[in-house]
Amino acid sequence: MIIVDVEAPGADSRKHSIVSNGALDFSNPENQFYQECRIYKGAEIEAEALQVNGFSEKQVKDKNKKSLEETIKDFLQWTISCSSKTIAGQNPAFDRDFLRASAEKYGIDWTFGHRTIDLHSLGYAHYLKRGLTPPNKNKKTDLNIDKVLNYVGLPDEPRPHHALTGTKMEAEAFSRLIYKKSLLKEFKNYPIPDYL
Repeated sequence: MIIVDVEAPGADSRKHSIVSNGALDFSNPENQFYQECRIYKGAEIEAEALQVNGFSEKQVKDKNKKSLEETIKDFLQWTISCSSKTIAGQNPAFDRDFLRASAEKYGIDWTFGHRTIDLHSLGYAHYLKRGLTPPNKNKKTDLNIDKVLNYVGLPDEPRPHHALTGTKMEAEAFSRLIYKKSLLKEFKNYPIPDYL
C-alpha cells in the first residue's frame, strides 16, 4: 500500500487544488515522495485550510513552484517503483479524490483502484477488539488522527500540517496497529503500548 497525505487550500477536490503531496511505499518505507506545487488557475482558497497546512496565499500561487500537472505526473511516475497501488492513510478518500481529480483535470490516466485502506477504521476496530468504546462526539466517531497517533504511542501531528510528516506518522501508526512494531527510525524512541 502507498500511504498518502495531500494538503490543499480547501476540502472539495472539484474546486480546490493540491498544494503538497507526501507519499511512502509501506513495503519499502525509504521509498518516499514529496512535492509542493502551485494551485491551478481559478482554484478556490479557504483561509482556514491554509492555517491548517501553513501555506500562505502567495506560496500556493508561486509561479516558481511546479504546476499541479507536473506534480501529478511526477507522483504517478514515482508510484511505478511501488509494489502496490492501493492508497492508504487517515481519511484516504480525501487524498485519493484530490489526486484522481487532478489527474483527470489534465487527461492523465488514473491507474489506482477505488478501494482504500483507512487508518481510522483500523484504529476503531482495535478499540473494539479490546472491548473499548472508541471516542465519540455527538453520536459520531471522534477518532481523529491525533487520537489514533496517541493510541499507538505517538505524539500529536505537528501543526501546521506537512504532507510528508503526516504520511510518515500515518505509516508508523499502520505498522504499530498491524505488526506491533515500529516502521521508521524517527519514531523508535516512542514506546509501543503493550495493548497493541
